[in-house]
Amino acid sequence: MKIPIAADGSPYTKRMLAHLAAHEDWLGSANQYTVVYCTPALPPRAKAYFDRETLRSHSESELEKVFKAIRAFFKRHHMELAFIGKTGPAAEVIGALSDAGKFDLLVMGSHGHGALGSLRVGSVVTKVMASCKTPPLIVR
Repeated sequence: MKIPIAADGSPYTKRMLAHLAAHEDWLGSANQYTVVYCTPALPPRAKAYFDRETLRSHSESELEKVFKAIRAFFKRHHMELAFIGKTGPAAEVIGALSDAGKFDLLVMGSHGHGALGSLRVGSVVTKVMASCKTPPLIVR
């Protein structure tokens, strides 16, 4: 199966990886993983204060912070995977990428804010599920 993993580097990402590790069939060679991380876009006013190289460097360092732990996790399980770093609203980017890549299953960790918290904070998981045709596996 082709499976994108939506990661944000939080404890919820670690919990989702632990869930995959606890189920041996998920970490087999039959699955092809792609890790996706979205950095939020800076507001135009903030962008005006930085040159392109500084913005690119900052984005790359944020990506590496998230990808480093995930790369180590999959290396321990002797698996190769692809990494995609994008800038923009996480829900839109993840949903569009999942559909465009013709993936079989999308794996995400959920912060578990609950109904009231999701109204206040918004939920990437909820937005992805509403806009994406790829079936999700949500780990809480």
